Amino acid sequence: MSDTHAQDHITDLFVIGGGINGCGIARDAVGRGLSVSLAEMKDLAWATSSASTKLFHGGLRYLEYFEFRLVREALIEREVLLKAMPHISWPMRFVLPFHKDMRFDSETPTSRLLTTVMPWMKGRRPAWLIRLGLFLYDSLGKRGILPGTAKLDLAADPAGRPLDPKFKTAFEYSDCWVEDARLVVLNARDAEARGAEIMTRTQVTGAQRLDDHWIISLKDLSTGETFERRARMLVNAGGPWVADVLRQKLGQNSRESVRLVRGSHIVVPKLFDHGRCYFFQGTDGRIIFAIPYEEDYTLIGTTDADHPDPETAPTCTPEEQEYLVKFASQYFASPISRDDIVWTYSGVRPLYDDGASSATAATREYVLTLDDSAAPLLNVFGGKITTYRKLAEAALEKIGTVFPDLKDDWTAGVALPGGDFAVGDVAKLTAKLAQDYPFLSPYATRRLIRAYGTEAWDVLGDATSAADLGQDFGATITARELDWTIAHEWVRAGEDFLWRRTKLGLRLSEDQRAAVDSYIRAQLASPAA
Repeated sequence: MSDTHAQDHITDLFVIGGGINGCGIARDAVGRGLSVSLAEMKDLAWATSSASTKLFHGGLRYLEYFEFRLVREALIEREVLLKAMPHISWPMRFVLPFHKDMRFDSETPTSRLLTTVMPWMKGRRPAWLIRLGLFLYDSLGKRGILPGTAKLDLAADPAGRPLDPKFKTAFEYSDCWVEDARLVVLNARDAEARGAEIMTRTQVTGAQRLDDHWIISLKDLSTGETFERRARMLVNAGGPWVADVLRQKLGQNSRESVRLVRGSHIVVPKLFDHGRCYFFQGTDGRIIFAIPYEEDYTLIGTTDADHPDPETAPTCTPEEQEYLVKFASQYFASPISRDDIVWTYSGVRPLYDDGASSATAATREYVLTLDDSAAPLLNVFGGKITTYRKLAEAALEKIGTVFPDLKDDWTAGVALPGGDFAVGDVAKLTAKLAQDYPFLSPYATRRLIRAYGTEAWDVLGDATSAADLGQDFGATITARELDWTIAHEWVRAGEDFLWRRTKLGLRLSEDQRAAVDSYIRAQLASPAA
């Protein structure tokens, strides 16, 4: 790695962590005129930010915990984000089946209140309560694009066909899908385009205060090179490692902590033909989603389980797989089994530790703590992907006490790379790409628009035939696309492209995945890289 900064150059802001919060803060800060460097020890979105349930949602179940402020902020954000990234995010309708004999967890604040007022209702979540929750969901946030709640007759609606016939009624509401790892990369790309320095596979080995600034010690994990950066302010957005960074790398004492909660998902072959998502309620107070995924699959998740420490790699355990299979099978007419699972993934949510009795009840609110010493430190605890932009604005409000001449909030309504088109124009854009590159398959055309938006033309360049795109690796992956992601999206290994920039690893054999990895590494090793 060439050291682009002189050793004595002092940057305004140094961000630790290349997840959604770190990249969102870096983008917002550089757009307000601050000089910014960011270090991520592995790949962008390597941990939590690529292992979500892929939803921009208000969090319907959080209403049962009376987290109205969080839900309202998230609901309002949905459409702000949708307009900024219509290629990687889109509206989705959610179907919530209901049966009068269903019983639920009685330990949520709402259930306890209902039991106190109406003791005969213990364990029940009546239809009127669900309607009330959905009315609040529609009312708390502003909706200009997303339609409101509707009641469905499952005997007549296609959404009823895959379900157990005992479900006669359902409620339908709106939320949004998002490609989580691409969201992180696009924030990093926009930050870099505005002047930020983004360093991946770069570990912070330590940091210390010197008078009015920080000296940050770094190690390039690809080359082994060690070097330093200096910054007037440090932002610790380490996600699951935020507390470890604070205590071990920065040597700071703090009572603030995170509660690590593992969320696991399973992917099975497509269970239904329509494009809507199911919201299933369980007797243990949990909910899971069954979501159309990558055109040919269904994504089912998530679990909530306390996780021991950030160094323990999260995996979807056999017990969690069985839990999700049984949970979903209570609703579908044709039960699924563990033999149907084609892939699993698991991530660790770094929730702010509020002392809640269970992982499910732990707050999803974010907490920002500022140590305003001569060399200030901002720590980011918790947060959820839907509110990452608002978290960044809140962070910049605190950063503004150190840099009082900051420009105002600016990210609302500003498109991310490739997202400079209207929410309703995806089909039109797809048709235009198919017209300009008629040799592409319909699947490739759809996929490229959903991944790159208006930048799909930059990826394909002057190609006039499939041969011009170079080696075909399968699943519509070509050498030209890999070259573009290496040059523009920090792709350094096969897994970066196959499991974070895309999910095309699902469609390739082990040998094909190895070929993608070999090609990427060879390109990086070539003298021109």
